Amino acid sequence: MATARFYHLTQDPLEALLPTLIGKALEINLRVALRGTDRARMEALDRRLWLGEGFLPHGLAGGAHDAEQPCLLTWEATPAPDLPNGTGCLVTLDGADVGADEARALDRLCVVFDGLDDQALARARDQWRSLTAAGIEAEYWSRESGRWECKARHPRD
Repeated sequence: MATARFYHLTQDPLEALLPTLIGKALEINLRVALRGTDRARMEALDRRLWLGEGFLPHGLAGGAHDAEQPCLLTWEATPAPDLPNGTGCLVTLDGADVGADEARALDRLCVVFDGLDDQALARARDQWRSLTAAGIEAEYWSRESGRWECKARHPRD
């Protein structure tokens, strides 16, 4: 069962964090699903990930080879199964849904949210409450000090 790691973006854009999160999962041989709420947003992230530094193998859901993708970019209205690539790590963006049963089936769960957006912050808090109420362990990560640090855990140590 995954610990839900909540990443509070306040300094860097999402595009700066994603290669690190995805890369670390791929390093330990976990397939990744990156789930958003909107196809156009995921298409834009697809282009950004191809143009970034280094090589980050990935594909956009809906292709003939979704099941073989090391990292698959999906969105909530994806017509095919949402996690057809044998996902061990799920990264959710923009308040995309993730349930407790799904979290229990994963090795790693990352919930990334824009801390400068009041709606995104409220959605992340709702997700924290929902997951922890269902018995999922959770961590809150912030970079307010200049580096990523775990600021809170549930249950507390």
